Amino acid sequence: MFGYYISLALRSLRGTPILSGLMISAIAVGVGASMTVLTLNYMMSQNALKHKDDVLFAVQLDGWNPKETADTTNEIPWQLTYRDTQALLRSDIPTRQVAMHRFGFTVQLEDSSMRPFTASTRITTRDFFSLFDVPFIYGGTWENEADSSHVSVVVLSKSMNDKLFSGEDSVGKNITLNGEPFTVVGVIDHWEPAPKVYDLNNSAFASAEKLFVPFGLHRNLEIYSWGNTNGWKNGEGHGYEGFLQSEDIWIQYWVEINSSDQKSQYENFLTAYINGEKTQGRFERPLKFALSKPSEWLVLNEVLRDDNRVLGWISLAFLLVCVINAVALLLAKFLRKAPEAGVRRALGASRGAIFTQHLIESSAIGVIGGIAGIFIAFMGISGIRYLAMGQMDTVATMDWVMMIAAIGLALIASLLAGIYPAWRISRTNPSIYLKTQ
Repeated sequence: MFGYYISLALRSLRGTPILSGLMISAIAVGVGASMTVLTLNYMMSQNALKHKDDVLFAVQLDGWNPKETADTTNEIPWQLTYRDTQALLRSDIPTRQVAMHRFGFTVQLEDSSMRPFTASTRITTRDFFSLFDVPFIYGGTWENEADSSHVSVVVLSKSMNDKLFSGEDSVGKNITLNGEPFTVVGVIDHWEPAPKVYDLNNSAFASAEKLFVPFGLHRNLEIYSWGNTNGWKNGEGHGYEGFLQSEDIWIQYWVEINSSDQKSQYENFLTAYINGEKTQGRFERPLKFALSKPSEWLVLNEVLRDDNRVLGWISLAFLLVCVINAVALLLAKFLRKAPEAGVRRALGASRGAIFTQHLIESSAIGVIGGIAGIFIAFMGISGIRYLAMGQMDTVATMDWVMMIAAIGLALIASLLAGIYPAWRISRTNPSIYLKTQ
């Protein structure tokens, strides 16, 4: 019987192509617009570090200007100064700890016709790869001494290794960065966390860096940050050394802590450190620091803003308007078929059978509208990627979950649109139409 109802539904759609096209378009446009916004919200609300949410913590220290609070959600600077970073790195309490910031190098390959180009780079410590579960294809990270002394080594991303060495094992080979020779010690696999939880200061949805170099290169190469740098007090020295000793904040800091006791020890360490710095005239504000889980860090940094949520509700409201239009069109279509329904009722069809038949027809409209809506959503998401100029490639994408959700949303919308028209025609009095046939 179900197959028969499907056959009737398809025959009815072919019989009224214009009206059917309008109903399918109404559902498709509503679903397409809604799924474009909902897909972005869904992808932006992801936590790439969810599996380590209880052991990873972003570190904040309130060493800001004593005359004003930091302009952040929790009134603590997002990043740390270089001198505070060096002090924290000396602690052996965390299982792993990472200091890092964004930079960029000009890349050259000796004895190659490839023109020099600039590549986004992460200046970081060796624990970065294990703390954030970065997979390696070839080689691995650098040795401990590279985090505190001048060691010219580099880890390449897969795309960079493909570009420079055609995907071959490049460990041990050399590339030139800003005119300095660097030896490749590792190549990571494709790795694009979205949002980029480990660095929300420099576009949460930008692509991951292409190069990774040791933290110990700062003084020799005079490396500044290519990300957000804020400060309120200059250092006592001059030039680059003065910058390193200043109250400029530009370094992100993460720790891995695996137990509550370990966390308590680290909190005591941070408290003692801040109190020690207070005796030297620093950290003039009331003692305050924060250890935030990845999930908390995403909320603090407002990765998914309130206006995104509001836009999501508006898109669903637009879908509701489309459903209401579909109700009117279905009612007009079904009432035109009232004589046919009256004859079927006279021949013994129950009201339930008539209701089911027309509800299946509205479901068919929903399935077709949902598939068309997925294509509209794809076009909307592609438009967003184009307008964002590469800044949202990792989140402006539609996975299978959202495709299934789109069809499900279209089915729900079509069923809601079809319930009243199907009920109306199922209440048809057959005697009226028998007199006219």
